[in-house]
Amino acid sequence: MARSTGRPAKEPGRAKQLLNVFTMTRKVDSSLIWWMLLAFLVPVLVGVVLAIVATEGVFGRILWIVLGAVTGFLAALIVMNRRAERAAYNRMEGQQGAVGAVLRATLRRGWRGSEIPVAVNPRTRDAVYRAVGKPGVVLIAEGPKGRTQRLLDEERRKVTRVAPNTPVSVLRVGPDDDAIRLAQINRSLGRLKGKLTRAEVLAVSNRLESLAGGVPVPKGIDPTKTRPVRR
Repeated sequence: MARSTGRPAKEPGRAKQLLNVFTMTRKVDSSLIWWMLLAFLVPVLVGVVLAIVATEGVFGRILWIVLGAVTGFLAALIVMNRRAERAAYNRMEGQQGAVGAVLRATLRRGWRGSEIPVAVNPRTRDAVYRAVGKPGVVLIAEGPKGRTQRLLDEERRKVTRVAPNTPVSVLRVGPDDDAIRLAQINRSLGRLKGKLTRAEVLAVSNRLESLAGGVPVPKGIDPTKTRPVRR
């Protein structure tokens, strides 16, 4: 009888992870390789020009070319990462629970939030999520404005009751003209002006967590398995 070693499965190396990201992204973004090639070649060409024009010695010329190649490689990785992130957001766009996945994977430091919605319409599966930071409490609606307004109003009343005098802002992710896209959530949170201290953020978050627990994540997306690529 074979004995189990008890060793955890070895995680793929950095090169393997990059290759996986490239392969998955290229499946949905056919122009990826051309953008990466452009990002690589531009610094290389700049290095070659500087090596010819600005340097006389052989060592100096080689150094400029190598520097251009390294810079081009890093630029290509940045392009791949950003387009992979865009592809991940596009795959999640319109799915129920996508806002929760974004909050869980990319919520910036200083913010407290959860992938579990604080309110869900059981019939339409529209949801409202909550994030707490220095700007106050932000309610993020997932779904059309006409269907989520009532949920937002109810959650705003709860916040006002538990944490009076705390600023409450609203973001909408959905099909409406004034709504934002998934990729704009963190950017929109960052544009809000800070009004609370760190201690106040913690106190407000703890008060809100004392409310009834969150509701199940809507079917359609698993926030524990879908994570947009970080920059």
